[in-house]
Amino acid sequence: MKKSAHIDIYGVVQGVGMRYSVFKKAVSLGLCGYVKNKADGSVKVVAEGEEQAINQLVEYIKSDVRWAQVDDVIVTWREFSGMYNQFEITF
Repeated sequence: MKKSAHIDIYGVVQGVGMRYSVFKKAVSLGLCGYVKNKADGSVKVVAEGEEQAINQLVEYIKSDVRWAQVDDVIVTWREFSGMYNQFEITF
């Protein structure tokens, strides 16, 4: 089932390749949306696609991003909107 997730990532997650790593993984999972740095030092991800693929992305974020120290990941599930047609890094 297609879903949308807003994912907030906290810890040492900027300046360590987090956005690029999330971008590559999301594209490989066929997800659409974006990843961006936030002013408070966290990283925001909006991902749309199959729920299973989003869950795989969340697990990747929690444990597989080299150099990052992820302290907390908050996932807010929403209804699929279909407003994204690719995944991108935004600024």
